[in-house]
Amino acid sequence: MTPLVSRLSRLWAIMRKPRAAVGSGHRRQAASQERRQKHAKSNSQAKPSACDGLARQPEEVVLQASVSPYHLFRDVAEVTAFRRSLLSWYDQEKRDLPWRRRAEDEVDPDRRAYAVWVSEVMLQQTQVATVINYYTGWMQEVNQLWAGLGYYSRGRRLQEGARKVVEELGGHMPRTAETLQQLLPGVGRYTAGAIASIAFGQATGVVDGNVARVLCRVRAIGADPSSTLVSQRLWGLAQQLVDPARPGDFNQAAMELGATVCTPQRPLCSRCPVQSLCRARQRVEREQLLASRSLSGNPDVEECALNTGQCQLCLPASEPWDQTLGVVNFPRKASRKPPREESSATCVLEQPGALGGAQILLVQRPNSGLLAGLWEFPSVTWEPSEQLQRKALLQELQRWAGPLPATRLRHLGEVVHTFSHIKLTYQVYGLALEGQTPVTTVPAGARWLTQEEFHTAAVSTAMKKVFRVYQGQQPGTCKGSKRSQVSSPCSRKKPCMGQQVLDNFFRPHITTDASNLNSAAQ
Repeated sequence: MTPLVSRLSRLWAIMRKPRAAVGSGHRRQAASQERRQKHAKSNSQAKPSACDGLARQPEEVVLQASVSPYHLFRDVAEVTAFRRSLLSWYDQEKRDLPWRRRAEDEVDPDRRAYAVWVSEVMLQQTQVATVINYYTGWMQEVNQLWAGLGYYSRGRRLQEGARKVVEELGGHMPRTAETLQQLLPGVGRYTAGAIASIAFGQATGVVDGNVARVLCRVRAIGADPSSTLVSQRLWGLAQQLVDPARPGDFNQAAMELGATVCTPQRPLCSRCPVQSLCRARQRVEREQLLASRSLSGNPDVEECALNTGQCQLCLPASEPWDQTLGVVNFPRKASRKPPREESSATCVLEQPGALGGAQILLVQRPNSGLLAGLWEFPSVTWEPSEQLQRKALLQELQRWAGPLPATRLRHLGEVVHTFSHIKLTYQVYGLALEGQTPVTTVPAGARWLTQEEFHTAAVSTAMKKVFRVYQGQQPGTCKGSKRSQVSSPCSRKKPCMGQQVLDNFFRPHITTDASNLNSAAQ
């Protein structure tokens, strides 16, 4: 059993035990943690944050002075109407998603929180449609299954957090947004709020990209939502609006509204449950009335009293109202910088005659930075001349595999792959060790893999593109491999051991004997 599966087994074994079955040390630790959480909660209630709009630091006073009430919810009736309309719509229109079913059906709060945690981490900067299949059978090994999701460091932080829950917190998830963010690595403000509200019913608001867009349109906030000032105000609005009776449903409803109705480019305003409260829609109607000149004077539609360029939440003076955009005027995001361009040379080093079939060499990337911890073909920074490039690449290959025939190194083409902030061009080389004694040992951080092992390893999409270039142009056993033969761990008929453990983790259990799990996993 691999170390990862062992850790997952222990996590499952602890979380599935009844409370009485947890050791006395764990009971003491859990009780101590509960006291800390209650203390943190009482403190948060006694001293509301500036974002809640209840107690303001000096800088918040300055912020408030430059914000018109037009952008705020000013009375209880308006807030109540927003909650009621949004939740009624959500009850009728919400999508059937696997993590929602788990959160609704799971009675154990720790396992419910874990299910929400996994989904929220996966959904960070990744579309729902992409996440569903990964979530369903996600854990053969964190990076391996997540290679198509991107943002690989999320998987490592999730693993670190799960280990901490087991080893330091007695198998119990922290219960509040404050303690979740404080105690679990990689859990930020949004993820902590989502887990606390959905799994534990804490009345705490959340702001992701969808929620930010909804709030900006409902309150006609045209400034950049990623700025500190606007972000602070959005979190305050989210906290003001969250329904204390159904905080988890309310937060999911706000996210759902942004994802399915209040979309970035083509919002479906006619289907919006809070259209009557939407200042962006009111602005559209006002502009249409003015344009038609059907009414004398100004139409009776409220507007910002500080619309002289002083309000820091209105559309910037440099980007006035655009009639063609309608509600999409809100919010106006700062122009995104184009990804910086970088170049690299990489080589597929193959041993066609290796015992057990052709093998290729992979090396592991550093534990920090781009694609941290993933496996790749040996690579070097792009050199200005072909001669220098070949020399640098050969030196890198020999560092991992020993002496190599330099004359067999061939340039095969290039691959361009764009990450979130980097456009990386790979110059692809190939070198096949024909007629040589196979290399059987490599330094730490390198390994020889068969084709099948490569396709199920923790490699990036870019490396899979590189390998396809090699397959198409290099004679040898690898060329016969077709892309259709590539199979992901999730598509196999028999689930791998890691997936079995996670599947079992989420199933109801009759027995609480942890030894049954260990024997089944061996």
